[in-house]
Amino acid sequence: MRSRFAAVLAALACASCVSPHGAPNTPPDRSAVARGAVLAAAGDCRGCHTDIKGKGAELAGGPALATQFGSFYAPNITFDKTAGIGDWSEADFRRAMRQGKGAHGEYLYPVFPYAAFTGMTDQDISDLYAYLRAQPTSANATPHNAIPFPFNIRPTLAFWRLMFFHKGPLKPVAGQSAEWNRGRYLAEAVAHCQECHTPRNVLGGLDNGRAYAGEPHGPDNQRAPNITPGGWTKSWSADDVAEMLDSGMEPDGDYVGGSMATVVEGTTKLSLADRKAIGVYMKSLAAKPSAPSAKPG
Repeated sequence: MRSRFAAVLAALACASCVSPHGAPNTPPDRSAVARGAVLAAAGDCRGCHTDIKGKGAELAGGPALATQFGSFYAPNITFDKTAGIGDWSEADFRRAMRQGKGAHGEYLYPVFPYAAFTGMTDQDISDLYAYLRAQPTSANATPHNAIPFPFNIRPTLAFWRLMFFHKGPLKPVAGQSAEWNRGRYLAEAVAHCQECHTPRNVLGGLDNGRAYAGEPHGPDNQRAPNITPGGWTKSWSADDVAEMLDSGMEPDGDYVGGSMATVVEGTTKLSLADRKAIGVYMKSLAAKPSAPSAKPG
């Protein structure tokens, strides 16, 4: 997916600054919107929350995402008060991103990658909220998730969260460079690369012992390659990673396709320094063999 936490609390305490439902009445700060636009692009919000093939309205809800636990529909995240999140305060939005809970405290399904977004800074979450508030609204109502019993019982997520969810901002690693830490933050929190490129266990949790080693059974049966130095990007340099995140071009002149092409549409909005930082971080990972059945590239 850059603290205004105290300022947010103060604003929420000011009744004249919020609507009866908690969403601010004042227009978002333009500089915050600009920063949030980059975060939304890098986090590929559009890729899940827009029905691109169906030419749906931006951020008004995505198509069905098939998983082994059922089909999920990314919700409308425009600020429409009926169909979207127009009644959400910044505190509501931060709770979703940081804690994986909805506006009423309900557990959100981890197909929404809050396990990664929890690592984002308060400033970045605030900027992302400002960006979403500034976008056109849509009254598009998304379908209900098609999830069989018992997965449709949200309280059962408490067990999943206990095992696989670790809440809190990502802390810098001492002894690593600022560039490396920046790359780690962008890759693991904002862009949530591990959510696609790390194998999952039978409960849908990330197998962090094989982080980035490829996922052969991702959503919609898409295969994500091994992106450790032992896989698809084995011969790549940090500059090659930065170039691919900008143009989509691989060192051999080929171009990424599928869902990764959509990801690149977002990462190209990052600065060269940020894309290079991601490359530096990715090239520092331990080389791992590809997960069984995961395509090498």
